[in-house]
This record gives sequence, structure tokens and C-alpha cells, in this order.
Amino acid sequence: MIKNIMILGTTSVLAGLLLVGCGNNDAAANNGEKGTAGTTGKTDAAPTQSVAITGAGSTFVNPAMSKWAYMYQQDHPGITVNYQSVGSGAGIAQYKAGTVDFGATDAPLSDKDLAEMPSPTIHVPVIAGCEVLAYNLPGVENGLKLSEDVLADMFLGKIKVWNDPRIVSANPGMTLPSTPITIAHRSDGSGTTFIFTDYLSAVSPAWKSGPGKGKTVNWPVGVGGKGNEGVAGLIKQTPGAIGYVELAYAVQTKLNYGPIRNKSGNYVTPSIESTTAAVNAAAEALKKDIRVSIVNQDGKDAYPIAGMTYVLLSKAPKDQVKAKAVKDFMTWVLGPGQKTAIDLQYAPLPDAVVTLNTASLETIALK
Repeated sequence: MIKNIMILGTTSVLAGLLLVGCGNNDAAANNGEKGTAGTTGKTDAAPTQSVAITGAGSTFVNPAMSKWAYMYQQDHPGITVNYQSVGSGAGIAQYKAGTVDFGATDAPLSDKDLAEMPSPTIHVPVIAGCEVLAYNLPGVENGLKLSEDVLADMFLGKIKVWNDPRIVSANPGMTLPSTPITIAHRSDGSGTTFIFTDYLSAVSPAWKSGPGKGKTVNWPVGVGGKGNEGVAGLIKQTPGAIGYVELAYAVQTKLNYGPIRNKSGNYVTPSIESTTAAVNAAAEALKKDIRVSIVNQDGKDAYPIAGMTYVLLSKAPKDQVKAKAVKDFMTWVLGPGQKTAIDLQYAPLPDAVVTLNTASLETIALK
């Protein structure tokens, strides 16, 4: 049933996620779920011949992209959507080389990067999500509180054991062991890393002047895993480990995580609602530049480690048939696709951002 979907670089995590997506498909249709594409999710501009479109990049968005590909193909049997979960860095490289029809990255391109693209390129954010600090600490369940300064010093290697007084003081009544802390981080070029290091740079002068932010950085300590899947696997198999993964991966692999102290001084649990609060807090800035960071936003309910995944599209596509299919798929993603991603712990985009995206899609030169 799903043989036309090619998902590369994933693990058994994706199998469970795809089953969630498949199970919700008929329910959404039977309930008459509406979006910008209508009651069934079908869009008017879909090509009539068989078309295969390919995208590559972000593992952060992979659970949602897998579900979108499956559901979209049910309503558009002439279109096959192939998505390769290879990391943002590789996705950007493949888009630049012209080997895929769209790239997906959690790290927006700089003006310099945009100038190096082979054709004028637009950013279309397709979903918002958050990163959790998942940990494997025997005897400690969900709910461990971490402040921004403690978190930065853990990843700088300055806090080395779990019963450090600074961690203990934020968690009264919780018995923390003397287990050494093992940092798990990404080994590949990663938009998930960009979001996390962007956050650390925003809250820690020492991190900003040291490793800094980027899709790859020189990690002071820790072990690396490929993709969100790889980091989740490292955490699960290593007692004492802590690492950053997209919320959906933590939920599906049953990893423990807790609230992070935000800019307003509140400990906020990662969730759809707290991610939405972060996006809404950045809404006015996003209108000026869709690439603006949404980490460490103001607001008592805003989760501080949030980001969006951007799809990169050419404004001057060479293959008009594929370009029309990609535009139609993205139009669907921005409509009914937003609601279908909620079950995977992503936050739907605010209407203001969807409006900006719709205007951007209209700048693609189609005949």
C-alpha cells in the first residue's frame, strides 16, 4: 500500500509513525476535514499524468513528511512523492546540485547561501516543531527541570554528573544519581543542530563565543549519531545520556524529557501548545523575514527550543510538470496537511505564516 513512498535513512521509529498516519487518513476524510484544498484534500491544479517528485533533507520534519506523502498520494494517485531523510545539510546540497525537486532544511539559507543557489530560491516553512532534551537516567522519569545556563554548561562539559548541585537545586524532591553525563549530539550536517545551537548561542555567551551556531559545530564533549533517529538511539542505549531530538522521536521511542526554563523564567514543557506560543510570539518578525529565528521567544508559555522546517523551491523551475506537482503538494501541505501533523506532535503554522507562504508559492514561474 505504501510501496511508492521511498524513505531513506530512517529506522523502526518511522514504521510506527507511518502507521499513525495511515490510521488517521480515512477518519480525516470521513469527518469532512477542510483546509485550503477542500473537504477531501484534493487540489485543483494537480497534473493529470503520472509524476514522481523527490525531496531530501531535514530529519526533523521526516515523520510529518512521511505522513504527508502517504496521504497526498491517496487523493492524487498520479503523483508519487519520494522524500529522503538525510539531514538538512545534505538536503541543501542535493537541492543545489539539482538532483531533487525540493530541499528541506531547519536552518534557513543566509543571503550569501541564497546567492550561490543555481536559480532564485524561496523558503516555504511547512511546519513548526520543538526539540526536547531527552535523557536516560535510571530511576528518574519525565519531568526533570533544566535551566538555560545549566543546559549550556552541560553541553560545554562544565557540568559532568547528574547530581551536580545546580541540577539538584532546580529539582527538589527528586533523587539524582552521581552517574556521569554523556552528551549525545548529531554527527551529520543538521538543521536540528542549527536550532539547538542557535538556542544555546542565544542564552549562553560562552557558547556563542565558543562552538557557536551552525548545522555542524565543534562539540566540546559527547558522542555523535546520524539523524534524529541516531541520537534517539544513542540516548536509549546509554544510561546517563542526554541529547536533543525532535519531540515526535522522543514520544515514539518513549524517551524521558522535562521542562526547560524560558526567557520569562518559567519552566515550560515541550508540546504543541508551547511551540505554537513560540511561533506566535515571533509572528510580526516573520512577516519581515520568514527566516527569522523563533528560539528563546518572549512569552510566559513559549517553549524556548522551537523552529520551523523550510522547503526550498526554485522560482524558475526547468521542469514545468514537476514544478506544478511540487506546488500542488505544498499547497496541500499548507492546507489539510497542517491538521494531520498534530498527531505527530508538530504545531500547525499560524494563518499569517500560511498567507505569506501562499504568496511565495505564487512567485514560482509556471506556464
